[in-house]
Amino acid sequence: MPDSIVAATSRLPAGRVAAAALPRRLRIATYNIHKGVSAFNLRCRTDDLRIALATLEADIVFLQEVQEVSRRNAARHANWPAEPQTRFLAGADYHSVYARNAVYEHGHHGNAILSLHPFDAARNHDVSDHAYESRGLLHAVQRYGADELHLVNVHLGLFAGSRRRQTDALVTLVREQVPAGAPLIIAGDFNDWHNRLNERICAELGVCEAMSSMPAQPGGKWRSLLGAARAQALEGRPARTFPALLPWLTLDRIYVRGFAVQLATVLGGRRWARMSDHAPLVAELAPLAQAGSAAQTGGLAPAGAAAAG
Repeated sequence: MPDSIVAATSRLPAGRVAAAALPRRLRIATYNIHKGVSAFNLRCRTDDLRIALATLEADIVFLQEVQEVSRRNAARHANWPAEPQTRFLAGADYHSVYARNAVYEHGHHGNAILSLHPFDAARNHDVSDHAYESRGLLHAVQRYGADELHLVNVHLGLFAGSRRRQTDALVTLVREQVPAGAPLIIAGDFNDWHNRLNERICAELGVCEAMSSMPAQPGGKWRSLLGAARAQALEGRPARTFPALLPWLTLDRIYVRGFAVQLATVLGGRRWARMSDHAPLVAELAPLAQAGSAAQTGGLAPAGAAAAG
C-alpha cells in the first residue's frame, strides 16, 4: 500500500483563538486504544475513551489502533460515533491528524495524533512488512517556540523480523527528515516485549526513553509478583503497559530528544483496562537549553494533504 492520506481536523470552541505555539513544558501521552471497543468487540468504548483522554490533560496524545471508519461496528453498536473516530475523540479542544494503515471492506484503522495546538505538516510512511499486517509511521510537525517540533507516531509489527526492518525505516525517516538539532518525540506501540530495540533506537537517533530515564522504584528484585507486574520503572527499563489490568510486557514507549523527562508514569487500574488491552503511558517534558534551532519541514506535506508515494 502506498503512503496513505493524512486527514487533519481543527475544532475550536466559539470564541477561542488557537495559540501560536506549544507551551515550553509539555505533557505527552501515548495509548493504543484497541479500536475503541472492548475485548471480543462486545462493547463500544468511545464515549468512555473521550472522557478519559480529557482527564489526561495532555498537550499531545499519540493514539494507535484508531478505527476511523467501521460500518460493521456502526451497525452493531448503538453508541458508535456518527463521525470519524479521531474527530470524535478530539472533541472541541484538540486538533488532530489521522493516517490510515489497514483498509478493509467495512472501514479502516491507523494512527492519530491529537494536539491542543495546530499542525504545520504531516505525512504517513507505509512500513508494512508483509500482507498480513499493515503498519505506518505518522510524522507530523508543529511550531515550538522558534523551533519545529517533530512528532512520530509508531505502531510496529508482531514479528521480530518485521520490527527490525520497521526500526530501520524509523531510523531512516528521522535521519532524512528531522534536522539533527530539532526537538523530537517518538511515541507509540513498539511491540518490543523482549526489549531488543530500545538500546538501538536510543543510540542511533540520540533519544532517551522516558520511563528508562526515571529512577527505579524501591524494592528492586524482591518485590512481590503483583508489585513487579504493576511497577512502572524497573531498573531503567521501559514501562510495563500490557495487558492493562496486570501490566507485564514493555510494549509502549515515549522517546525524546531535546527534552528532559521530568515525570513518566503508566495509568493502570480497572478503569483503563475496561477501555483497552494497553495502559496509557504519560510523560512530562521540559526543554533542554541546547534544543535545536528552527528548521524546514523537508519532504512533508501540509497537514491534511495527500502524502506523496
